[in-house]
Amino acid sequence: MASFHNKLFFSSLLIFCNLVLEVYSRGPVYRPPDVELLTDRFSQVSVAQSYNVSFGGSNIGVTNNGTSADLSLDKSSGSGLVSKSKYFYGFFNAALKLPAGFTSGVVVAYYLSNADVFPHNHDEIDIELLGHEKRRDWVLQTNIYGNGSVRTGREEKFYLWFDPTEGFHNYSILWNNHHIVFLVDNVPVREFVHGNAIGSVYPSKPMSVYTTIWDGSEWATHGGKYPVNYKFAPFVVSMRGIEMEGCVLNQRASCSRSSLSSLDPVDGEQFAKLSSQQMTGLDWARRKHMFYSYCQDKNRYKVLPPECNAKQ
Repeated sequence: MASFHNKLFFSSLLIFCNLVLEVYSRGPVYRPPDVELLTDRFSQVSVAQSYNVSFGGSNIGVTNNGTSADLSLDKSSGSGLVSKSKYFYGFFNAALKLPAGFTSGVVVAYYLSNADVFPHNHDEIDIELLGHEKRRDWVLQTNIYGNGSVRTGREEKFYLWFDPTEGFHNYSILWNNHHIVFLVDNVPVREFVHGNAIGSVYPSKPMSVYTTIWDGSEWATHGGKYPVNYKFAPFVVSMRGIEMEGCVLNQRASCSRSSLSSLDPVDGEQFAKLSSQQMTGLDWARRKHMFYSYCQDKNRYKVLPPECNAKQ
């Protein structure tokens, strides 16, 4: 009987330890505040309507009658899509389901850029999902470059409050003349206000939208400490829920950046600042989930970038 009780005790202890490790590996589970669903305000478009192949075409599969796509990374290549249109500003969304398993060094990126047109003074707005150490499988990194300001990285990093490999989650960028907002499942995680402190480094030239998966072994995990292990390849990210609404380069006459009275759907007054609900969500995300901000990195910057000392 004692042997049975000992086995029962150790079995229970093992289950408890596994639960503790699972909580530790994913981080504490938090329920986000209720926020407006920006993704409900705009229409979805298909992959065929919105994207062209950027690279790795053989590793891209269009599914569900063109409404979704799978992008993969293997030892031969990563893969990527680029929007057919370029935008002066807009709201951009993709619902992504990330690769599961050991994904250290894998990078899934959803971003805006014009480096193809302005190689020396390009703009860029990044959402990067980094396959990280074993204990925390994926990390969200955001970054902003304006007018070629690549010497100043404006990274912020967050742990997610869900497992991004178990289902689709929305990753969104709102970019207009007033601010840049990064959102996850409609919860703002970062706001970058277009103020005097930012000046010429605020992204202002038309950009394309990219979705990519690639090998970031050299930098994504502590300078390459955990490179991609291709024994677990292919790594596949699935994408659906595509939304692209904004001022298209070749149709600029139909949109305006001139004032808050603009009737433009993405640059108008309703998108000029966050609502009280969104501010609550932003505060929650940053208090609970942000673990790195360039504005707190005094080892990296002896003099912090000017916007860090300005009231955003």
